Amino acid sequence: METETATRWLTDDEQCTWRTHLDVSRLLMHQLEKDLQPFGLTNNDYEILVNLSESAERRLRMSDLAAATLQSKSRLSHQITRMESAGLVRRENCESDRRGLYAVLTEHGMETMRKVAPHHVASVRKHFIDLMTPEALAELRESLAPVADHLRGKRGKV
Repeated sequence: METETATRWLTDDEQCTWRTHLDVSRLLMHQLEKDLQPFGLTNNDYEILVNLSESAERRLRMSDLAAATLQSKSRLSHQITRMESAGLVRRENCESDRRGLYAVLTEHGMETMRKVAPHHVASVRKHFIDLMTPEALAELRESLAPVADHLRGKRGKV
């Protein structure tokens, strides 16, 4: 005899919270992408530039960058090819592992970050941070931290 587990449907409040979260996530990412367009960048481009600019020697192994940006190695490779064409990054061979490659932020890529970052931060402030009180931001951070921790723990697991 099979035992069927009953579905725990969302309450009206839970459903409203979930859908509000989805709306905010989509709308905010759409707006931030729109605000990067004048610079010829996508959210993915910017995320890669941020990761490289904050890493030691402004370089990361492609596999580490793929993990950091939650992209497949194949998708990241195509993304890096486009960014190489724009002069923002370059690939370098890994001396210790002939199969490994680094993505390296070029000087032009760093100049682009210096130029774009203030505009991006202003956009994040305008469309997110400045719409909430410091207390609401702290509460949101505390509320979302367990979800982020849970999902980070699930990464790479089937």
